[in-house]
Amino acid sequence: MADEGEGGKEGEKKIVHVYPLVKHSDMNEEMRTEAIELSITACEKYSSNYEQAAKIIKETMDKKFGIYWHVVVGEGFGFEVSYETENILYLFFAGNLAIVLWKCS
Repeated sequence: MADEGEGGKEGEKKIVHVYPLVKHSDMNEEMRTEAIELSITACEKYSSNYEQAAKIIKETMDKKFGIYWHVVVGEGFGFEVSYETENILYLFFAGNLAIVLWKCS
């Protein structure tokens, strides 16, 4: 009988994306593709340590595209940032893991 109460929730399914879902980006195509691939690789490698994943993403972006990159990796956060135009990427990966990277000088 205890299971009857949970039966109504069957229709409510959580959507889990197994691919990167870009919510916002104004980067050029080449930079965006590299940033997405880098972010996915870092988050898969350091799936239990978001701080380390963010550090790897930041250091690699600094080397490839110049300094002043900032990265946030995590779940359940909001943000408002100032950034250089054509230098922001906001995406979701593996369900509710969000990655935001932007450049400001």
